[in-house]
Amino acid sequence: MGYLLPAGTLDYFEITHIVKDKEGLVLFLEEKNLPPTEYQDQTLHSKGFLPEVRVQDFPIRDQKVILSIRRRRWENTTTGEIVSRNWDLVMQGARLTKEFALFLKDALG
Repeated sequence: MGYLLPAGTLDYFEITHIVKDKEGLVLFLEEKNLPPTEYQDQTLHSKGFLPEVRVQDFPIRDQKVILSIRRRRWENTTTGEIVSRNWDLVMQGARLTKEFALFLKDALG
């Protein structure tokens, strides 16, 4: 399935399920519980997910494709601050293609 998604997607997200409906395919992606590297020296606790965002991706075999993306959020147990992954930093670290990082940044803010 990784060949059908933007490069680097499965480094940070897992596919939880796929639904085919009259509109096409909906791929449900949840961010893995891998705290952001910029917080590696802090104690973070997963606090669930930010609201789901749906974005249209390239069609697969004439099927419209929607990515239903749920980004994870963490709580810094020392400060109580809620944090999420900074996609600008991920792009600079080159673990994702620039195209996919910009796609996520535009789609998810």
